Amino acid sequence: MSVSGNAFDFSLLKRVLKTVRPHRKLLWSSVGLTIFLAFVSPLRPMLIQYTVDHYILHPDANMLLTMTLAMIGILLVEASGQFTSAYITSLLGQSVIRDLRTRVYNHVLNLKTQYFDKNPIGMLVTRVVSDIETIASIFTEGVVIVFGDILQLTVVLTVMFVTDWRLTLISISTIPLLLVATNIFKNGIKSAFQDVRTQVARINTFVQEHITGMNVVQIFNQEDAELKKFKEINKEHAAAQIRSVWHYSIFLPIVEILSAVSIGLLIWLGARGVIDGTFTVGNLVAFTLYVNMLFRPIRTLADRFNTLQMGMVSSERVFKLLDEQEHVADTGTYVPKEINGAIKFENVWMAYQDENWILKNLSFEAKPGTTVAIVGATGSGKTTIINLINRFYEYQKGRICVDGHDLRVYPTQFLRQNIAVVLQDVFLFSDSIANNISLNNPDVSRADIEAAAKEIGADEFIHRLPGGYDYNVMERGAMLSAGQRQLIAFIRAFLYNPAILVLDEATSSVDTETEELIRLATERVTKNRTSIIIAHRLATIQKADLILVMDQGNIIESGSHQELLAQNGKYRKLYELQFQED
Repeated sequence: MSVSGNAFDFSLLKRVLKTVRPHRKLLWSSVGLTIFLAFVSPLRPMLIQYTVDHYILHPDANMLLTMTLAMIGILLVEASGQFTSAYITSLLGQSVIRDLRTRVYNHVLNLKTQYFDKNPIGMLVTRVVSDIETIASIFTEGVVIVFGDILQLTVVLTVMFVTDWRLTLISISTIPLLLVATNIFKNGIKSAFQDVRTQVARINTFVQEHITGMNVVQIFNQEDAELKKFKEINKEHAAAQIRSVWHYSIFLPIVEILSAVSIGLLIWLGARGVIDGTFTVGNLVAFTLYVNMLFRPIRTLADRFNTLQMGMVSSERVFKLLDEQEHVADTGTYVPKEINGAIKFENVWMAYQDENWILKNLSFEAKPGTTVAIVGATGSGKTTIINLINRFYEYQKGRICVDGHDLRVYPTQFLRQNIAVVLQDVFLFSDSIANNISLNNPDVSRADIEAAAKEIGADEFIHRLPGGYDYNVMERGAMLSAGQRQLIAFIRAFLYNPAILVLDEATSSVDTETEELIRLATERVTKNRTSIIIAHRLATIQKADLILVMDQGNIIESGSHQELLAQNGKYRKLYELQFQED
């Protein structure tokens, strides 16, 4: 829906309705019941009119009982139909958003890492959770229900005109005023609903980001400042909700007043007609019921339309996310039996934005089973290299090869299956240690997990924890130290037995004792596999086969530890500085 253009975007509605295709039977069942109920509803007033004129004004107890039982039967049929219709439309809505939410989440899983750099996580949470939940209202309270209300209005008006056109004109005399009020309400509430969805996204984004970074807030004693910011956002959210409530508080009384005026005119003019014989008492009773049947859908129609409108606002945002094409092009088809791990960069240029080059004409080679270490100042391009190897980002010029084949000829999933990464900031999920190691892979047994932990040298510390491998590390691994989280990441990498291993600052934030454990783990996990190690602590990379010294996207020195010391350049200065500090 164009939120700033036309009142309603039917092309977007058509796209929403395409999501119903797997559930067509539910849709047509709902539509069929809606049509049935639209024709059943006027039957009760018609029977009441006939009963009053023929069996009450001209008493007939037996026929009165028969007609009463008939009306009760119709009422029961109508109630059953309404229940079934409500259940089916709700089932339809939940089935559609279940499929759509899975589709959106799968889409998010395959977006480029760069997309997450530019978009708040809270916004994406809003799209996947609350926006999709709102889309369900298109089916439960929107399209089918609006169609049913309009059909019921058409049927009731037709019956009224056929019964008596004069009483019909009296009954609908206030409808023009109601339509004007409905249009004003519709336009006002549309704007309010759009504002509400915007404020929901803002508050979700703020809360998610600031709860995640709560330790920073508390360390710097910024609780009061953060509360002040939250109060401002929360105030705007409340104001948006109140604006929508204000529109309802004006519109609903207007509808009730106009409905009362219609009934008043009907009784006043209709009663005079009964006295002079123009109308019957049954006509008057039936038309009073018809007026209620007219105003009830008209009163809810505006509400239904705006519920539909809010669902369309959410649909536009969800489809906008689905239309994002920020995916790494995955056209590779080459799947060898195994990867040996040879890596070669040939004149690679890479920029995250425009031509602000992070890597400049970069070339180096890592032979299978060797260890290449990369050192350099922050921002020199070290982490960018491992992002390119994993295809988290795309490079603009040059060529990267694995085992002599261009990186892009491999399917992305296959390539990443053969590369393991241990990051400086290890992310653990709120789950057991075992599940964080296996990542809930059903093909990995507990015996495999424990064997890998023993090989890495982490089995002892895990068994000291309450519950051992079943110990819940909580969100982001908060119940473990930084070193313990690193060891879990090493076990995970070792377990999956990758051909290529990447270690990014893996010992930069741990104590001396844990560093020794990690050093031993590094030796075990890098043995007989190609390894790329990014490190600030030069003591951890002295045994590397090749060390690259980077500065502003260029390799300024390369060689073994002893060769670089002999060059008496940047590396030697870094080494001597760290040696003095140690």
